[in-house]
Amino acid sequence: MRHRVAGRKLSRHTQHREWMFRNMLVSLLTHERIRTTLPKAKELRSWADKVISLGKKGDLHARRMVFDLLRDREAVTKLFEEIAPRFKEREGGYTRVLKAGVRLGDAAPLSLVELTGYTAAKKEKKSTVTKAKEALRKVTSRKKGKGEEKEKEKKKSSEEKSE
Repeated sequence: MRHRVAGRKLSRHTQHREWMFRNMLVSLLTHERIRTTLPKAKELRSWADKVISLGKKGDLHARRMVFDLLRDREAVTKLFEEIAPRFKEREGGYTRVLKAGVRLGDAAPLSLVELTGYTAAKKEKKSTVTKAKEALRKVTSRKKGKGEEKEKEKKKSSEEKSE
């Protein structure tokens, strides 16, 4: 019986499972949104909530505990300076799990895990005319650069012959 046993094993030995969740947690804190399978995402929520709660404490001991878990200086810095202050007034539920269909190879259920305050960067839509002009500028600038190089080489060779 599994009474009062928390966590999922995910068909991995303990050390592998811990390393996997540490890496996933670093990726989540760095990118603020990751794609993974649904069971891993549900388990990652508890890891992320614990780490963000430590980040909200903000003291040196909490920082050392998080670094002991993550082993990534940039992720720890981002957690304490950017992410934790965003959740200062929030009492939990720092992550969101969204279902994202199934994986083509094995039909595993996929999901997106993101921090609740995450907003995706919006890309500006360019008209086809603008795209064409940019492509034309790239092509013409390359041709000009190559032509100028050939002219310089010809001048050098003609100067050497005249000497």
